[in-house]
Amino acid sequence: MGIVNTDIKQKTIKSEVSLTGVGLHTGKDVTLVFKPAPENYGLCFKRIDLEGNPVIEADANYVTNTQRGTCLEKNGVIIQTSEHVLAALVGLDIDNAIIELNESEPPIMDGSSKFFVEAIEKAGVVEQDAFREEYVITDIVSYVDEETGSEILVMPSNEYQITTMVDFGTKVLGTQNATLNHISDFKEDISNSRTFSFLHEIEMLLEHGLIKGGDLNNAIVYVDKALSPKTMEKLKLAFNKDSIAVKPNGILDNLTLHYPNEAARHKLLDVLGDLALIGTRIRGKVIANKPGHFVNTQFAKKLSKLIKNDRRNNVPCIDLNQTPLMDVTQIMGMLPHRQPFLLIDKVFELSENHVIATKNVTMNEEFFRGHFPGAPVMPGVLIVEAMAQTGGVLVLNTVPDPENYLTFFMKMDNVKFKQKVVPGDTLIFKCSLITPIRRGICHMQGYAYANGKLCAEAELMAQISKVK
Repeated sequence: MGIVNTDIKQKTIKSEVSLTGVGLHTGKDVTLVFKPAPENYGLCFKRIDLEGNPVIEADANYVTNTQRGTCLEKNGVIIQTSEHVLAALVGLDIDNAIIELNESEPPIMDGSSKFFVEAIEKAGVVEQDAFREEYVITDIVSYVDEETGSEILVMPSNEYQITTMVDFGTKVLGTQNATLNHISDFKEDISNSRTFSFLHEIEMLLEHGLIKGGDLNNAIVYVDKALSPKTMEKLKLAFNKDSIAVKPNGILDNLTLHYPNEAARHKLLDVLGDLALIGTRIRGKVIANKPGHFVNTQFAKKLSKLIKNDRRNNVPCIDLNQTPLMDVTQIMGMLPHRQPFLLIDKVFELSENHVIATKNVTMNEEFFRGHFPGAPVMPGVLIVEAMAQTGGVLVLNTVPDPENYLTFFMKMDNVKFKQKVVPGDTLIFKCSLITPIRRGICHMQGYAYANGKLCAEAELMAQISKVK
């Protein structure tokens, strides 16, 4: 498993678009505005009704409650029922977007993602310059909720796919399955699948005042118990209806199922929205048995942690004994650096958006004379310099006459050192573009590995300048 840089460009919304409605649990009128976001921004909620307009990233680590939808909280700021909005964005293949709200809960609309999809399509979708990352699944990863028997796993696949299997053990809603083989089918096959509930749940929510924005147009209600006259009157009052009856298929009237397995399809919609909280695209097949927001988000947290660890410890798999793509003589034909300041020996991979190079660290390095006598350690700043030289190969590869250019540092951010580098180590450097190269400016993420571990990382920006 590991992060790969794809050749797919990131996407955002072309222009602002808004829609209004009522929050299912708050019962409050709310306006939601989708806005474009810059590259590598991700999906974020913004509360414009609060001082400072705080932003809450769509991040599994901010999940605090999953009883009646997926609730996010950061620094005391809450977003309720985030899943339907996030499913619409992921289902339309969007990487970066701002979701502005003037309340804590998005509008429930009809209980599906349909109206969010329509709004986004009205605004339009545009490609950005940065490339998309994906986390490629090579081994099965699973999470089991022992209490409920719910299980969710992901297995290798050539693309992101989801299958859901639901079984509530009731006659009115039997076992159902739903599958999304291609994200491009989300709009047509999944987006209009509405939320559902059982009558006994509706009664409990009404009793405790926990459902204030619902009506028979935004939730399918499966009648799993006898409908008493008292309950009938409560429902008529709550849903503002003159009469309520049960259809032959066991659901309350005023709704017609879009699909016989609409419940399973809506559960798939929820899984897609909840797994958006991982924050990285997945290349694998998700299978969810009896999914729910708790198991979904616990699985998202587990995958998010794996990705974070793999991102740091994902040592490039290269054969150091193979013939390199570039040896030191060829590197010197591209880079202006010379002994004792040429800090890479070989280049093994070079594409439009990434490069992998190595350096054999020996006791003969000039810097070991003073750093430190009796305890030789490679200076961290030189490890970063070697990363930058690796990135220099990447950017100079874009011009026909690299020997006529010099590479200059512009910026270093988030520099971290993890392990010491000593004589005898072989350093492996990997630099990947964060944004495409423009006007000779290279913005990249660099990693340095030694002895199978990450020893340094940095976000680097450099510019090439013609000197001849």
